[in-house]
Amino acid sequence: MAIEKHPLVVVVLLGLLGLADPVGGATLTLETRDWPGVKMVGALSRWDSNGNPRRRVDPNARIDAPHVDFRAAGTGGDRWVFDNLPPGKYDLLIVTQGRVRIEGWTYPPMLEFDPFIAPEVTVDRATRQLIAEDIGKSRHYENKVVPLAMGKDKKTVRVLMMLIRDKPTSYKPGVGTIRHEIWQYSYKYGGWQKERRTRVLNRILLPVAELRKWTWLWDPRLGGVKVGHEPVNVNYRRPKSSQPPKLNGLYPY
Repeated sequence: MAIEKHPLVVVVLLGLLGLADPVGGATLTLETRDWPGVKMVGALSRWDSNGNPRRRVDPNARIDAPHVDFRAAGTGGDRWVFDNLPPGKYDLLIVTQGRVRIEGWTYPPMLEFDPFIAPEVTVDRATRQLIAEDIGKSRHYENKVVPLAMGKDKKTVRVLMMLIRDKPTSYKPGVGTIRHEIWQYSYKYGGWQKERRTRVLNRILLPVAELRKWTWLWDPRLGGVKVGHEPVNVNYRRPKSSQPPKLNGLYPY
């Protein structure tokens, strides 16, 4: 019995995966004002309800053609529309001409009973400095290890990390790596200690010369966008250069 002839079966299977709701979805409209040359807008459902990744990291992932769970249709001007998007929380992703990629994120749970942390949650300056110093003095395979953002609840701090290896290696001459992960620091015994478990968002291999031409930014306004059964509109405007702080991430170098 072919599944394609029975749409109800497809809906049930998607519901079990957490990607669909049998009741139906809603329209999400993203207005990409001030972002010229948008080529693609996508939505990612990265984590299940327990914070586990819904799909494995793709070893063949491309920086210019990222995987997304749903693609928006351009309707003219700056409007990109997802029709009948299943209920859930999504990280939105934008790719524009000129090697620019912008995306959102959410801090998923690391340990049992941990909550999700919204991307707009911040950390006090003293705690941020302590954790940044710990990351800076630790040894890593990558030669650029950068905490892009931190979110805190009562007992944990989660960190959006960018890790780049662009120094020569014996693996593939001229090829570098960039990946993004979520790390967690837990408050134990009067101090912040890094958990061994991490959550990997992506990992990409590409020529170092190409990597250095890219802009890959992370914006909390595009993370954890909640979709139910009513239309959702996101007016996404580019931050003005005169209004710091600028978005964190990779810039050409």
